[in-house]
Amino acid sequence: MSRSTSTLNPTGGADCRRSDTQPSLHEDLMARVMDRANLQRAWRRVKANRGAPGIDGTTLDEFPAFMRSHWPAIRQALLEGIYQPSPVRRVSIPKPAGRGVRLLGIPTVVDRVICQAIQQVLTPIFDPDFSESSFGFRPGRSAHGALRQLQQYLREGRRVAVDLDLEKFFDRVDPDVLMARVARKVRDKHLLALIGRYLRAGVLVGDTIQATGVGTPQGSPLSPLLANILLDDLDKELEKRGHRFVRYADDLLIVVGSVRAGERVKTSITRYLTTKLKLVVNEQKSRVARTDECVFLGFTFRGTKLRWSDRAFADFKHRVRRLTGRSWGVSMAYRLKQLAKYLRGWMNYFGISDYYRPIPEIDSWIRRRIRMCYWKQWRRARTKVRNLLALGTRKREAILTAISRKSYWHLSKSLATQTGMTNAWLANQGLISVRDRWLKAHGYA
Repeated sequence: MSRSTSTLNPTGGADCRRSDTQPSLHEDLMARVMDRANLQRAWRRVKANRGAPGIDGTTLDEFPAFMRSHWPAIRQALLEGIYQPSPVRRVSIPKPAGRGVRLLGIPTVVDRVICQAIQQVLTPIFDPDFSESSFGFRPGRSAHGALRQLQQYLREGRRVAVDLDLEKFFDRVDPDVLMARVARKVRDKHLLALIGRYLRAGVLVGDTIQATGVGTPQGSPLSPLLANILLDDLDKELEKRGHRFVRYADDLLIVVGSVRAGERVKTSITRYLTTKLKLVVNEQKSRVARTDECVFLGFTFRGTKLRWSDRAFADFKHRVRRLTGRSWGVSMAYRLKQLAKYLRGWMNYFGISDYYRPIPEIDSWIRRRIRMCYWKQWRRARTKVRNLLALGTRKREAILTAISRKSYWHLSKSLATQTGMTNAWLANQGLISVRDRWLKAHGYA
């Protein structure tokens, strides 16, 4: 059966000679991967996700020119089944609040496009059969859906959770175990071999390329789907046993009716994960506890109510302090733009929290930090007086505050700065309100 010989050209032009025979869904998937429309859609997705260059140094901006000269040879190697992916570039991403680093692998742009193209072909084949309790990296599903389903289980009276931590999941995946599960629905030997080569492509650490005998590269568009394919066996096993659970990628919470039941489930599921899927369960982080004591996807529970976790809130405050730091030498317009971007993103995720009490305090704290930034930026007493008078502050208060030797933080809550830099004025400068976004998310505005 002949394969498609479509040519990818990110600039728009393409030579596309399709095969006369319609490829089988399971047996000739490389033709679908190499389809011009699929490849161009993959390129648009990779470009939209941005990202750094891989080990070849090719950036997203340079990629179209790179492909015009290199794509014919890459396409031919893919169709012949001899294409060798490049090793990923290892980078360390600092975790929030200085809690160590997270290791990521950055594939080259061309490998990201190919993996994205594979993912787009395989998702319609595998996703429809995935569990209804699986929410991570799936079309039309999200972390919020997982949390809402978990809330429903809590309303049923299940208040004990089995919290299983898969130690370094993406780094510990056994390629043979994974590929055996991919092969259940994929018969195309060229595609199976290509995926296998991606799993064993290696990683560049410093100036040394290290072999990868286990794991899937974090940073590849294909890794989330492969993770779901592997862990779908776990989902089906849990369903067969009648358990209530929620899984988001490698984050898993099983809810049961009692601690004794939870201990039994923890032991049996740990045995299943280690023997059947060859995964490592972190016994120190895994536990059986009341749901009020668990953290899942950045949230904890009080009864059936959602609240953001203490760590999530600490990370939030740490980031806001950085964005409103006095020593950050940027304009106030740029500062407020970056702060608004972060606050919108944070509230889009954590705004589903049912806990209103801290919301007004957060707004007040952020406004005070912004007033402090303006006060620092105005620098000279004369400038401070002039700006405060222009904003409506009484002259005596403006002068006394401007010449005060008290700290910026102290003066940011003074009568002069608050009557001048009012809440309405700060909003006009571009400061968004956390309270307004929470009320809107909960249908109050």
